[in-house]
Amino acid sequence: MKVEYVAVRQVAFPLTVPYKLSTGDKTVFDPYLVEIVADGEVGWGECMVSVGYTTESRADSWQALRDMAAVMPGLSTARARSVVDGYARRLPGVCSAMYGALDMLSGHALLDMARDTHVPLLAPCQQATEQGLRDEIARLTEEGFRTLKVKVGFDWRQDLERVQRIQRVAAGRATLRLDANRGYTEADGISFASRLDPAGIELFEQPCASTDWRANAAVAARSAVPIMLDESIYGMEDIDRASTIGNVGFVKLKLKKVGQLDDLAAALARIRALGMSPVLGDGVSLEIACWMEACVAVSSIDNAGEMNGFLKARDRLLENPLPFARGGICLPAGYRPVVDRAALRDHTVLRETFNA
Repeated sequence: MKVEYVAVRQVAFPLTVPYKLSTGDKTVFDPYLVEIVADGEVGWGECMVSVGYTTESRADSWQALRDMAAVMPGLSTARARSVVDGYARRLPGVCSAMYGALDMLSGHALLDMARDTHVPLLAPCQQATEQGLRDEIARLTEEGFRTLKVKVGFDWRQDLERVQRIQRVAAGRATLRLDANRGYTEADGISFASRLDPAGIELFEQPCASTDWRANAAVAARSAVPIMLDESIYGMEDIDRASTIGNVGFVKLKLKKVGQLDDLAAALARIRALGMSPVLGDGVSLEIACWMEACVAVSSIDNAGEMNGFLKARDRLLENPLPFARGGICLPAGYRPVVDRAALRDHTVLRETFNA
């Protein structure tokens, strides 16, 4: 296949409600989108670069997208992939969008659902008051969610009180995943994790800074529940290192941290081979990235996926919206996303196009 046209965009999709994180609330998801046309077919890729989550900057990412896109028209898709290879180690996020578009064009086997498939998701639990939690958890469990994500990493005492409140209200109807997003110091992480009642708690995610392996290990040693590492993990070496830390029972990956679909599947398999449980999904992605991660999840994980960002946005990107029912993504056999050009136009904030 020969590349005829490449467009790189940044879009902005407001959220229905703010998404609360220890690093600051998000009110809009503004990922980069890649569109590649080859032999009349179109492939799409997506990646949101979250400042502070990685070492990748918005400026470097946008420039790299433009540089890659500029040289692709006229190349075969195989040669276009080799262009991306040259950027992948330094900027895996935006490269995952380029690889994704090329994989969609090539009809990658992981994206081909031979039969209807259901991928369970978790949902954010954001209310604080007893009544607010009763209403929220009743609604979420009625929608089919059986795993709830609880953001912590603020004041550990208040976090602990809120977790206990959620445990009382949930009363076994849903499992909890706690996520500090690197928000605790070592001392606060230990104070929080050591006091948890493990009833109904699946895991506690990324207590301390991504590069502070010693602090995360110290929290893991004192935690009443298994630890999951996320921001600390990028490659196989990090996965191997996580496996040497006591009470690290889970490792989470995202397509944008690994780059390519095949590499993502291999890394998830490596996590399992080392005796840990793989978790997958980006909670700040829209439908294209969520679709790709859900396709990989089918054969790679056996727990709730975290690729739920598309449910947080007020509007949808696709003409054929990614189907959701019974607390999960419903992938029909042969499903391929079709971008709604009007929605794309209305939400685009940056755009560059390149032709053969």
